[in-house]
Amino acid sequence: MTEWLALEMQLVLILKINNFFKDFFINFDRSNKSNMVTQITSGIKISVSTSFEGTYFKNYKIHYAFSYQVTIENQSKDSVQLNSRHWEIHDSLNDLDIVDGEGVIGKKPVIKPGEKHSYSSGCLLSSPIGAMKGFYNMINFTTTKSFKVTIPTFKLMAPFAMN
Repeated sequence: MTEWLALEMQLVLILKINNFFKDFFINFDRSNKSNMVTQITSGIKISVSTSFEGTYFKNYKIHYAFSYQVTIENQSKDSVQLNSRHWEIHDSLNDLDIVDGEGVIGKKPVIKPGEKHSYSSGCLLSSPIGAMKGFYNMINFTTTKSFKVTIPTFKLMAPFAMN
């Protein structure tokens, strides 16, 4: 019986905290877009912009949700294919997540000279401030050589955390 009461009290507290944060954050523009960051590596231009999406509870902890939009532009003279990605996701509590995977959002796009590929994704942080950086492993179809394309460091910042 006491375990049930303790669990019920935790649930009530979580709901109260959730309602507080919902009321607190309702006045903030959740589509707050950051300035775009760009970097060119071997003729491949990577542009990233971010948005704060809100707060969520997961595993009894508050998390801060961010989306990011990436555009990969082939400014080289050769067709390339994105094969895999590597992300380093940092938050202000010194948590680091490493994410490695095939392609991006289930695709391994072939990008011809002058073409772009764009996609959106997201992440959850344990704090309202963080950053991401990484690289794509790509192959040049003309030379058949693999190469890395740097994804520039971009900030993830909830609007209420800004001065």
